[in-house]
Amino acid sequence: MAKIESQGEKDVIVLLDEGGEPARFAHVLTFFYEGARYVALVPEEEADDDEAEVVLLRIEEKDGGDVYVSIDNEVLLDEVFNEFLDLMDELEGGESGREGE
Repeated sequence: MAKIESQGEKDVIVLLDEGGEPARFAHVLTFFYEGARYVALVPEEEADDDEAEVVLLRIEEKDGGDVYVSIDNEVLLDEVFNEFLDLMDELEGGESGREGE
């Protein structure tokens, strides 16, 4: 289960890592792809870094709350990542600069 904290303009999501320790992430974007809901997060300490590694998770509803689930299928993960990049480009009003597009 995720705990969401609001800090100014950014929401911070606290997830438990494999060892049960809290890990803090800044919320970047929640979006739909192929009928499922996904969330893009970055480690809180990298929230202002344009080169931060993005964590993509599928959001499933369980017992009336949201559960964040890793995306194990590499093909689906690539598709979700590309959708994330496209949406970020739209939000920023620019071109992606990705090769082949």
